[in-house]
Amino acid sequence: MKKIAIIGGGIIGLTLANYLDSTKFEITLFDEGIGQATGASAGIISPWLSKRRNKKWYQLAKDGAAFFPKLIQDLKLDETIYSACGTLLLREQTGLLSLAELAETRKKEAPEIGDIQLLSAEQTQVYLPLLKPAPALYVSGGGRLDGRAYLAHATKQAEAHGVTIIREKAIIQSGDTHWQVQSATQHLEADLIAVTAGPFVKPLLEKLAYQVDIRPQKGQLLAFDTPFKESHHWPVAMLDGEADLIPFMNGKILLGATHENDGGWDLTPTKEAFTQLVSGTHHFLENPELFSKQTPNYFVGTRAYTSDFAPFFGPLEETLVVASGLGSSGLTTGPYIGYLLANYFNETTWQTEHYQKPIDTYIKKTC
Repeated sequence: MKKIAIIGGGIIGLTLANYLDSTKFEITLFDEGIGQATGASAGIISPWLSKRRNKKWYQLAKDGAAFFPKLIQDLKLDETIYSACGTLLLREQTGLLSLAELAETRKKEAPEIGDIQLLSAEQTQVYLPLLKPAPALYVSGGGRLDGRAYLAHATKQAEAHGVTIIREKAIIQSGDTHWQVQSATQHLEADLIAVTAGPFVKPLLEKLAYQVDIRPQKGQLLAFDTPFKESHHWPVAMLDGEADLIPFMNGKILLGATHENDGGWDLTPTKEAFTQLVSGTHHFLENPELFSKQTPNYFVGTRAYTSDFAPFFGPLEETLVVASGLGSSGLTTGPYIGYLLANYFNETTWQTEHYQKPIDTYIKKTC
């Protein structure tokens, strides 16, 4: 049985661990859990109305969203983790019309988008009572994912089928016949390595003489406890601006998230994030002061971005795979990338040219 080490226990690494064939591999996952983007995130799974020009990214995100029914079944996710709650998009009227046309066009290849409706101002408030009356576009196939809850559940699932979880930082060195993985208390000789550690991929691979196009970006998310116990019935709302509004169970409402290029590795919650995100909702709320006088819980993490804002993933060497650069769409694309990497190890198949540029666009050998 071959030994495989996964460095990074975010959404890619834990999904990979769950889909690897445990009859073929002895699986060990290393993650210290500091600054992890997935653990500090909750997000909207609704990529179909993005106007990003990168067609490869859209194909990946579209197929990532279509993968969720399988993921839900395979990992036994309940509605506290993922819910197909629908998505509201609030824009100016002309913008809504063009988005509706785009949605109808994309539905031909992505039927999972579901029903598409242009809502009147009054209908919007019925769908999400926190909002003041305003026209919106509704797509029924959109969903919400709690990143922290997903990781906790996926960890239990992985451990149940034999994955060893080491909650420590690890480094990698190449050996004569095996990869050497070292943490504070563990030393492992591995036949195969998967490096899925977000922005930490850069320093990890630099030790193996690779130069990586990755930069860290700080993201802050605010979680409020409100009295609206019916909130689990509400759709998520993509507001016109920085903040999205994400209702969860039992009145938990999330606002997020910031995109702080200068924040880097800093995990300190800031008043500036509160001001930015809360003020970004004022124009849309029936009660503009709903969040202003509350003290939220902060979730702070570090995303990984490439220069062209596109992810990369796949084999660098036959026994070494890597994945990073998910940016702010990691909850949509991350599980599917983990599944694809598992297929590479399980079946040694790899065809992802329609999803990404060649991996040497982002990673180059320095010697």
